[in-house]
Amino acid sequence: MLKQISRRRLLAAAGAAGLVMLAVPASAALGLTGSSSPQARPSPTNSAPGGPKWDAPSSPGARRATAGYLAYVALAGGYNVSTVDVASHTILATDIKTDAAQGVAATPDGKKLYVANTGQYDVLAVDAVSHAERTVHVGPYPKDVAVSPDSTKAYVAVTGGDSGPGGADTVAVIDTATDAVTHRIRVGTAPRQVAFSRDGARAYVTCDDRISVIDVKKDRVIDAFRDDAGPQGVAVDPAGRTLYVTEPLAGKVAMIDADTGRTRQRIAAGDQPWAVDVTPDGSRAYVTQMNDNTVAVVDTASRRITGEIAVGKLPESVALTPDGTQAWVGNGFSGSVSVIDVASGRVVATVVGGTGTKPLDAAPLGIAFAKAP
Repeated sequence: MLKQISRRRLLAAAGAAGLVMLAVPASAALGLTGSSSPQARPSPTNSAPGGPKWDAPSSPGARRATAGYLAYVALAGGYNVSTVDVASHTILATDIKTDAAQGVAATPDGKKLYVANTGQYDVLAVDAVSHAERTVHVGPYPKDVAVSPDSTKAYVAVTGGDSGPGGADTVAVIDTATDAVTHRIRVGTAPRQVAFSRDGARAYVTCDDRISVIDVKKDRVIDAFRDDAGPQGVAVDPAGRTLYVTEPLAGKVAMIDADTGRTRQRIAAGDQPWAVDVTPDGSRAYVTQMNDNTVAVVDTASRRITGEIAVGKLPESVALTPDGTQAWVGNGFSGSVSVIDVASGRVVATVVGGTGTKPLDAAPLGIAFAKAP
């Protein structure tokens, strides 16, 4: 029997980002998505005055990750994207202003960011050096954004505000050279997360009842893998053969053949597994167990959970550093990022809000890494 999404999750989402965020963060869990037909933007805008100020990490002796890389953390409740030095875990800037952004992605060369401005109808195209922004209209309440490995396209999951027939079902395709929307791909109701294969040939999109497969060259759906367990997070192994898909309602992590859609294994996880990422060598998957306040470590060879790591409250996002030495976990309720050392399985640093900042002001729901421009 499928689990119910707990009220703890809903209350945290409500506190994290105000009225607009009542529907948006919890929408994936509840299947609340909407029509992409409305063109008018919300009025007035929902941006809060200012956001949290983040301090330097409290663990100066923490293991160093890839030198020369930056982390971009989308603070849904903080109304900005913060820039963090990956090696030192030091906050460098908080000047990219957003409206409840949940998703962020960067081009591989680190020169441009794309931010899903979830409280609005837009994606922000941001110059990584000057932080100058350009607004790209995509449709109501974009939830996630991913950039293709060759940097030519950004795929945006347009979430909307209603569910069922006629609800939002599109991925907007942005040409990164012009920052214009060139295609709108119908993928299925409630698009949630987008992940590209490493070779960039395919993109996988979790929806309300399926994982849609997109031919990236043609910008069209070529297959759909049925999943009635409400797929949420998705990651592709480096070889492009296996998808790792979280199923919060069922409390499972599915290992799915990326070519056939056949489920190889469903791994029982903790309470509401939400986000997932895979190490660059494909040996492990890290899964946030949202209502357990832990991250599960999946051994991909044995298809078993081999460890659980305590992090902050309501972990909702996870991303591996480019060298695979650290897993960064965004804790939605604590308003912090836990940095896990992959070798030891320990939290070695925590990026937190400043003195006097309410934890819910941050809500780090998106994390992306890129070379320092």
